[in-house]
Amino acid sequence: MEHFLGVDIGGTNVKFGLVNTDGELLYKEKFPTKEVSANKDFAGNFSKILAAQLERNPEVKKVGIGVPGTVSKDRLTMLELPNIPSLNKVPFVKILKDKFPEIIFHTDNDANAAALGEFYFSKSKMPDDFIFITLGTGVGGGAVIDGQIFKGGDGNGMEIGHIISSNGRTIEENIGKKGILGMALTTIEGYKGKSVLSKMGKLDPKKVVKAAHKHDKLALEIFVEVGKYLGESIVSAVRLLDVKTILIGGGVSDTFEYVQASMNKTLKKYLTPYYMDKMDIRLATLGNNAGIIGAASLCFIED
Repeated sequence: MEHFLGVDIGGTNVKFGLVNTDGELLYKEKFPTKEVSANKDFAGNFSKILAAQLERNPEVKKVGIGVPGTVSKDRLTMLELPNIPSLNKVPFVKILKDKFPEIIFHTDNDANAAALGEFYFSKSKMPDDFIFITLGTGVGGGAVIDGQIFKGGDGNGMEIGHIISSNGRTIEENIGKKGILGMALTTIEGYKGKSVLSKMGKLDPKKVVKAAHKHDKLALEIFVEVGKYLGESIVSAVRLLDVKTILIGGGVSDTFEYVQASMNKTLKKYLTPYYMDKMDIRLATLGNNAGIIGAASLCFIED
């Protein structure tokens, strides 16, 4: 059985994992992104960690890397990585190939990689066409069409987090972690009812989720809004791609029951029966390991 190295480069951590052809994660290790970015030499520091990983796993011949940003259409150059600016316009894959000529590298946007991971390794049967939305620190998106990652014209299609929503802000600004926190702070200011949020000290998104789990009315109202904006993003993506299976991943799995009703209300408002009759919205299944397993699944792409 072949083994691949999957690397999930995130704004907080860079995660490495050994994955086999069945999608099993055999081990994982993470390194703070700040440390890997030290001295503005992400590529150099990354190469040293990768060398140690490859020495530990000499059987690995292919490495898949998911990156948080836009990449060139040939997937060789990083273009815009907001959390790792030292990689902007850097021929990252060429640097790695020069240092590790015996290794085959595959790179893509992290949401695309996670979508492909679900295509190959989801715990439920996946169709050949689906839209993938991941909700976390930001809002990412990908799509698999005819069993392949949808790239768009210049290679960076499906940036769903940057669709403009009904209030004039992007979906990410509304329902990324900062958006949810901002919503909570704004709502609690003029709120006249009782809420556990007012007793939680300095608020953060995790506390808003915790309050929702306690059936706090204010927290639940916030997630009703989240559901509305999530629904708007799905409407836009479905209308553009004509795909009716939607997979939702990231931290939302914790709160999906609170966003579902308002999300469905928005879908029914803007989509006709042609779309709604076959609409299938489900949660992603790979959980916290989606980034690593998805990155490793890039190695299935033909060289």
